[in-house]
Amino acid sequence: MKPLESAKTTFKTLGDGRLELTIRHDILKGVTTAMLGWWFRNLEGTMEHMGQRYPRYLVWHPADHIHYEVVRRSPEATAGPGARFLIVEAFGRNTDFLINSVADVPKNDESGITLSVRKFGMEVMRLEHTFTPVPEGTLYQSKMHVGTKAVPARFVLNRWIRSHVFTEAKGRAWLKHNVEEVGNFEFFLPALYASQTG
Repeated sequence: MKPLESAKTTFKTLGDGRLELTIRHDILKGVTTAMLGWWFRNLEGTMEHMGQRYPRYLVWHPADHIHYEVVRRSPEATAGPGARFLIVEAFGRNTDFLINSVADVPKNDESGITLSVRKFGMEVMRLEHTFTPVPEGTLYQSKMHVGTKAVPARFVLNRWIRSHVFTEAKGRAWLKHNVEEVGNFEFFLPALYASQTG
């Protein structure tokens, strides 16, 4: 897998107490934005890899990924905008860094995907991946905000989230995890896309 150092990352606490994590990934060579858009709309199911069939989600990150499910489909009965995903993963194979969340999908197309987790009527996590075509393939960038912008809850809730739910250690483990899973696209997605779309 690609190392963390292959990407440019930032980790900071914003003025309202939310965490902001960003990644400018190494260029995905041979991977197009059309492939990425297709992948996030077709993440369910299995694929052949190294002579055996595996869930696609596990091939994406064999060590950290545990379970993925579309728990609500979009109005068009797809995994596109309006869908809801269940995601279970443990960053760095560490159960202290376990994620077991249901995320709404406000955007899912060839320019990127956005995931939003809400609790008690407030958005407490927003993850935006953007895909930009470049001559060698795709520039993939990620930005995650953890915490809420809601006033006055943010003053107490964001501090509690940073100390109990999404600590700095967990955030840094996510940065490494995301660099690894995005980097893995080069090794399987072009062949899978070709086999599925012709």
